[in-house]
Amino acid sequence: MATHEDVEAVNIDKLNENLARVEELSKRLVNAFSVRNPPKPSLGGPSPDLFVKAATSYWSEILENPSKLFENQLEYWGKSVRHYIDAQQLLLQSGAEEGADAEKPRPTDKRFANPLWETNPYFRYIKDQYLLNAEAIEKAVGEVDDLEAKEQRRLAYFSRQIIDLMSPTNFLGTNPDALERAVETEGESLVKGLENLVADLEANNGEVVVRLADEGAFELGGNVATTPGEVVYRNRMMELIQYAPSTEKVHEVPLVIFPPWINKFYILDLKEQNSLIKWITDQGYTLFVVSWVNPDTSYADVGMEDYVEEGFLAAIREAKAITGQKQVNTVGYCIAGTTLHLTLALLNKRKDKSIKSATFFTALTDFSEQGEFTPFLQDDFIDGIEAEVSEQGILRSFIMSRTMSFLRSNDLIYTPAIKSYMMGETPPAFDLLYWNGDGSNLPGKMAVDYLRGLCQRNEFVTDGIDLMGETLHIRDVNVPLMSVTCQTDHIAPWKDCYRGFQMTGSKDKTFIVSESGHIAGIVNPPSKKKYGHYTNDDLGLVSEDWIEGAKYHEGSWWPLWEKWLRKQSGKKIAAREPGDSEHKPLCSAPGTYVKRKASAL
Repeated sequence: MATHEDVEAVNIDKLNENLARVEELSKRLVNAFSVRNPPKPSLGGPSPDLFVKAATSYWSEILENPSKLFENQLEYWGKSVRHYIDAQQLLLQSGAEEGADAEKPRPTDKRFANPLWETNPYFRYIKDQYLLNAEAIEKAVGEVDDLEAKEQRRLAYFSRQIIDLMSPTNFLGTNPDALERAVETEGESLVKGLENLVADLEANNGEVVVRLADEGAFELGGNVATTPGEVVYRNRMMELIQYAPSTEKVHEVPLVIFPPWINKFYILDLKEQNSLIKWITDQGYTLFVVSWVNPDTSYADVGMEDYVEEGFLAAIREAKAITGQKQVNTVGYCIAGTTLHLTLALLNKRKDKSIKSATFFTALTDFSEQGEFTPFLQDDFIDGIEAEVSEQGILRSFIMSRTMSFLRSNDLIYTPAIKSYMMGETPPAFDLLYWNGDGSNLPGKMAVDYLRGLCQRNEFVTDGIDLMGETLHIRDVNVPLMSVTCQTDHIAPWKDCYRGFQMTGSKDKTFIVSESGHIAGIVNPPSKKKYGHYTNDDLGLVSEDWIEGAKYHEGSWWPLWEKWLRKQSGKKIAAREPGDSEHKPLCSAPGTYVKRKASAL
């Protein structure tokens, strides 16, 4: 039987061991920060002018209506005192589980799921006061009514970021989950958390980019991106993958998919049971998919024209040559869908009929409503990006990833950071989160072309955008079209996609709204029977009337799309193996470009 002295000796040994590990990790931490190349400060927040305007407006309102200030302050003071009294009463209730106002409905917030947030006077007081402070800030921001709509939206957004940052769950001393874990593990969780932090810093050149998934659990071509195929063409912009047939016969007109180049293409081929790529080959199509290069600083002067010329037009040209067809069907996802619109308008101007039909996944063309991206599409932020890419040559992946994550900061930044750095947990082996963390850099010129010409000036749907010697307008897009959007998409809201789609010049167009968001609404295989979709043939309606009159269909939109695509794809012929005499396979799918990590460039 172990004596007290034995236990004490073991604990001291454990403590000394952890202290030694902390010392070594501290050295690595300093070294990791020493190589940091931080982005421009203007990319971390709005111009100070925004807060000056807000403060001026709020002060003016106080001078005109001082009673409002006193009313708000008295309410705040009253609730603060009440929280203090509740904490005192709970301290006096020996063994009690809840305070005097236990019956009062409390806010539902998964950050505060630990029972100690209710039963412990200390944590309950901190939580209640934080929620009260958050409410007071939001109320004050909401009462600033002398700002333009865009400025009001930006103020609300950045205020929300401050509120989320200051949550007591984000600090060790006020997070009961992290404290309990530290006690249970004799501090091991904190050391492991420091190891996770240092590893993330080392992997990202000194930037804090929280790993969302266990990267060691996945291998491209091993357990993700496994559909058989070959790279049949490569240039500096992309690899073109032709997938092996899985049926004896295929439709004669091939299909070319253009994924977004902000992330990697294998979102469409994560695993066999939810792979759109495999499903398409199983339906009897010759499928080509573009895998974009992950650009380094040598791509600084690559713009939208290069993506069209060496990406879209090159892929279409090579797919036609390999299959011996005069036309191809196409798909563009997200930013690649926007660019596919530009390509269609360009080909129309050139009287080139290489594209028989086009399908768009969550693709914006009309940027008049900037939605949740309003905070990042104003001059101060775009000026910062221009300065950044002028110095770096590229818009580094972590900047774009961080921007996207802050739209859902509690889910994509703070909660993963708490679990990894405070709790010492290993990130989950989740393929979608693995893909989400595998981002790409953007060429400097391309990023500015896109943000200025399309997002800010909205040229494509207004006066037209100058590209490759032509002035292109959305009305020049006139082939058969289908647009698939997602009901809860915060990146490409379906109503904004719909508005742009209405402006196309095509007489043959179909619009679908899938349930769920930007990814889950697209990667929605029929076998899951999870998310349904809406259709309505009357595209002359405003979006609200369209969805009100739409027909709901259970299950995936994939079969409906395939039925439409089949009509564009010609007769059945013998299945084609990848490549031909002029296009010898260069390597097996998923290729080499997809394996280049942004943080290593």
